[in-house]
Amino acid sequence: MLSLSLDHITAVDTTPVQLAEAAHAAGCRGICLFMEPMEVLPHLPQFDIYGDLAQRREFGQRMKDLGISFDLAYPFTLAGRTEIDNFKRAMECAAELDAQLLNALMYDRNPERRLDKFGQFCDLAKSFGLRVGVEFYTVSQVRSLADALELVSQIGRPGEVGIVADLLHLMRSGGSIEELAAAPAEYILYGQICDGAASCPDDQLDYEASSERLLPGEGVFDLKGFAAALPEGCPVSVELPRNSALEAGVPVAKRVRLAVEGVRQALVA
Repeated sequence: MLSLSLDHITAVDTTPVQLAEAAHAAGCRGICLFMEPMEVLPHLPQFDIYGDLAQRREFGQRMKDLGISFDLAYPFTLAGRTEIDNFKRAMECAAELDAQLLNALMYDRNPERRLDKFGQFCDLAKSFGLRVGVEFYTVSQVRSLADALELVSQIGRPGEVGIVADLLHLMRSGGSIEELAAAPAEYILYGQICDGAASCPDDQLDYEASSERLLPGEGVFDLKGFAAALPEGCPVSVELPRNSALEAGVPVAKRVRLAVEGVRQALVA
């Protein structure tokens, strides 16, 4: 069976240490972490692993004690006015915590500048010993798997610079499991899994992605087919925000357990 990791957005009301503990309790082997609080995710608690070195050391030690890996670091958003050097502090932190991959979202509307900035970003990441995964997303400027493959192929560092394939984004972009299976394996670096309805109104895409995805069996996605289409050994996280349950007072442990166990059951069904 696939070895799963826990995405922070599935347990968005946790600090880094609490996220590692929630992952361990659910039998996950790793985490995908938002390294700083974000206004667009108001349920994220306040923490500071950039400036508070004691917090950073505590988090790193807790991951080590629990045997939890740091799979994927958020947020790295590249827009037209982004200054790449401003990511140095975050990359230094990610490298110290032994993050395996940086997640890049692309919002720059200018294709030439987008490629140039992304190249600079990848160079900076490499200087810290970090790999980069582009997450295609229909509301960004890299909207589909095909768009992401075109971008990373221009960088030409397979295995080092590639793609984060989210099943929700694959379906919402009009992609298919077959398209993913046919993609060059060396460019598919990470998978993210959830369920979803057959369609979503355009004005709800961002809300669905960040706040309210479906548990396995509640939607129509082929979770088992998605997992099989990923390259052998490709790590996968459970990315399944359910803010309605959070706001209704469902404890984080129960929300995580339902999400992770649901995915496990779907993959062996």
